[in-house]
Amino acid sequence: MADKPDADKSVAEEAPRKGRMQALAASLPGIAGKALGKRGLAEGGLVTDWTAIVGEQLARSTLPLKLAFAGRERRDGTLHLRVAGAIALELQHLEPQLIERINAYLGYGAVARLRLERGPLPQVARGRRLAEPSTAPLAPAESAAIDRSVEGIADEALRQSLARLGATLAREAKKPAGR
Repeated sequence: MADKPDADKSVAEEAPRKGRMQALAASLPGIAGKALGKRGLAEGGLVTDWTAIVGEQLARSTLPLKLAFAGRERRDGTLHLRVAGAIALELQHLEPQLIERINAYLGYGAVARLRLERGPLPQVARGRRLAEPSTAPLAPAESAAIDRSVEGIADEALRQSLARLGATLAREAKKPAGR
């Protein structure tokens, strides 16, 4: 009988506590990772920061669809891109530079090749209205609050991505309705 309280204690320590407030940064990877993972984009930053990764001109004509890996190891994958118009030929020539930029952004050799799929881009992708980051500076208190909310995250790349997301959301909240 003396062993039972210890067993209950270890189970309680492993299970996340419910009914308690958690930082968004603590639960976001579990939520967003599942949704993006189903579409082959577990590296969600590829979608959200595509314009920053490849540049405005290429972002207007391309859209990442999925990142596929051959085995269990998440390295040397194939990034499937939807490409509009004649930019496909240019992308074939720029492939080494694009792969280098994407891998530098992700922080590891996730992409080894690109697979271009010609077709029309969704209206949002063409206009990039949702992906355009606002450059308005945040108030020091807002920046400090965002930094505090992500400071407990050990993964540097994830912490930076969530901080950028928090800053973008804070800027969007300031915009007047209808903009």
